[in-house]
Amino acid sequence: MSGANDDAAPTFTLDRFPEKLAVVRMGPGAEIPTWAESSSLFSVTATATETSLVCASRSVPTKTPSQKPFTAFAVQGPLDFSLTGVLSALLAPLAAAEIPVFTISTFDTDWILVPLARADDATQAWEQAGHRVQVAVPVPPKGKSRK
Repeated sequence: MSGANDDAAPTFTLDRFPEKLAVVRMGPGAEIPTWAESSSLFSVTATATETSLVCASRSVPTKTPSQKPFTAFAVQGPLDFSLTGVLSALLAPLAAAEIPVFTISTFDTDWILVPLARADDATQAWEQAGHRVQVAVPVPPKGKSRK
């Protein structure tokens, strides 16, 4: 952070991904279902009481407990583990705009999922707070080719 005001909140660049995502709730110890399709973000989180899956929403069965559709934003990284306030700086503008979120952290960065219907509002809130949002180009999963 440089400039006249060293106390300014940090600003970040986020990549906005085009895929529609779902957050799926499965039972504890559940296997990854065959219908679960990878996308720019594919995540499995397991605890003693549940397994959560973030995947492409297009093939999630209707009766499967899920919330969808979401748009994913990734903070450009990699982010150093010693950084503080990253999520705070990014979530405060969304909280002020009453935009719900689902967050995931990976080794290199943080991901923020917002309801698809609020994705443009999130972009506007971040830009007004000094952050930059750009369109991401999804990378196809390894071993799979684009048609």
